[in-house]
Amino acid sequence: MARTPLIAGNWKMNLDHLQAVAFVQKLHWTLKDAAHDENSVEVALFPPFTNLRTVQILIDADKVPFVLGAQDLSTHDSGAYTGEVSGVFLDKLACRYVIVGHSERRDYHHETDAIVAEKVQAALRNHLVPVICVGETLEQREESGPTAVSVAQLQVALEGVPADADVVVAYEPVWAIGTGQVASPEQAQEVCAALRGVVAEKLGDEAGARTRILYGGSVKSGNIASFMREPDVDGALVGGASIVADEFAAIIRYQKHVGV
Repeated sequence: MARTPLIAGNWKMNLDHLQAVAFVQKLHWTLKDAAHDENSVEVALFPPFTNLRTVQILIDADKVPFVLGAQDLSTHDSGAYTGEVSGVFLDKLACRYVIVGHSERRDYHHETDAIVAEKVQAALRNHLVPVICVGETLEQREESGPTAVSVAQLQVALEGVPADADVVVAYEPVWAIGTGQVASPEQAQEVCAALRGVVAEKLGDEAGARTRILYGGSVKSGNIASFMREPDVDGALVGGASIVADEFAAIIRYQKHVGV
């Protein structure tokens, strides 16, 4: 089954709303100037919450061929939860995707596998596609091997998810995020193949075949093509490089910029 590659830019806590406008416009123009085929790769932007409305209006008004995502959501749809953002609100802002279980949320905010599973359900009931992040620390990798932690995290996250649900999985080895270290394409493939097996086990073979699995961890224009050559890597969840327009455009254009 053909899977459209997905290049997702997680801006984290960067770019205010004015910088967001300038960035989206420059990225769009850069890709147009390069005659990029917008149908070859799906591009998703994940701005901070304060930028979502701004970016959504720009995408709609200028017919920019990007889709919108949020960096997190609450397990609750409404109520007395100060500082939380509901999936209901994200759906109203035309978000298609939402990141759940990012390693920074798991670490800094002590999100457990059970909380991540609740957020997956919150995303699905609000018509959002969860981008389910899994990955191991260096200590966990040395203790349990390369796949055990990610497989266990995904098994919990997919509990109770319908077979026909649209989900994305992102493998982000914690030891390769912001460290300059990068998993080899072969290491990424080993884990992504195991994760595809989990999707097939939990949701069925058809879901296993169609679900996109991304790699995230110090992705750059110089290494993206090597990951995309692997059969179970369907795209990338990009951090720091996603807020540099020229670099992110080169990652999006990996097929021509570097070749596959």
